[in-house]
Amino acid sequence: MSGGIPHAEALAARRARMPAPARALALPVPELLDCFHPDHRPGAIVPLRVGASAGLPCRVELAALLQSDSLVEDVDIAGAPLLDADVLVIGGGGAGCVAALTAARAGARVILATKLRLGDSNTVMAEGGIQAAIGDEDSLQRHFEDTLRAGHFMADKALVAALASDGPGVIRWLIQEGMSFDLAEGSERMGGSLLRRKPGGATAARLLSYRDFTGLEMMRALREAVLLQPGITLLDRHPALELLTDDRGRCAGAALHDLAQGRTVLARAGATVLATGGAGRLHIAGFPTSNHYGATADGVVLAYRLGAALREVDSFQYHPTGIAWPPHMEGQLVSDPPAPPAPPWSTGWASASSMS
Repeated sequence: MSGGIPHAEALAARRARMPAPARALALPVPELLDCFHPDHRPGAIVPLRVGASAGLPCRVELAALLQSDSLVEDVDIAGAPLLDADVLVIGGGGAGCVAALTAARAGARVILATKLRLGDSNTVMAEGGIQAAIGDEDSLQRHFEDTLRAGHFMADKALVAALASDGPGVIRWLIQEGMSFDLAEGSERMGGSLLRRKPGGATAARLLSYRDFTGLEMMRALREAVLLQPGITLLDRHPALELLTDDRGRCAGAALHDLAQGRTVLARAGATVLATGGAGRLHIAGFPTSNHYGATADGVVLAYRLGAALREVDSFQYHPTGIAWPPHMEGQLVSDPPAPPAPPWSTGWASASSMS
């Protein structure tokens, strides 16, 4: 094949950029985890007793919600107003907005229901940036390998591959939707090239950002796109109470609570997308959190009650860069500032991302 790289040369180049193998730690890891890790405390993890994932280990705080009874009875929804759509999207953060835009642009009639306001989500809490392999020295394979290594090779390889390969296209799409990114110094006259930094755990500079509020800028662009898109009916302050089923037990929409009118509304749809975020505001193990107030595991609980199987509900991130004092700032994220120029006596500079 003309223009190819000899196998031996390609193998040598790959080995040269791989990090050194991890050294074995002379530490009593199991004992340290038992003493200090929140998930190793007695009673922290319990098996689920009911549902499609019965027997799966789960954090006790989440298990209590997953195994609780519904708060909605038939009498509560009798005579409720009925809305119809092709697609119901529950959740008004970044994922929900993208789902609604994609469906509407494909010709579907969409209802986008949010618990709070459009954009009130964890998306706006993300500060550090977004990773995508767009540099000349970077590659999708390199991004894939870095991500697997950072997760101690526990991640689902198919999902990591999708994340890495979709990254460049997603950045291009966000720019087309109007999102701004920081530009490299001196590149403005040539149309601008994206500023890239090297995040923690990466072997290449692939962190793209907009100042120190990347998620807020992303949400600004997505929110404007949703508000301007025909075919999307927005229901602010309409938290989901329960998912609805048809006569075959398939999801057919949701019962929503109109906070302004104090009444239940039924949203019926051929397809329902759950984009309700995570569970940070359950304050697992009593920890403070930088999560948005809406992240209370609603969608996970509703899906489980309908029969959906769950995975990895024993795994939560305890982020090490949250403010502990003063008390009124507890849980807010400490974001890393951009790395300053290396001093002349330095041989290098390492910078880490604080994306949360």
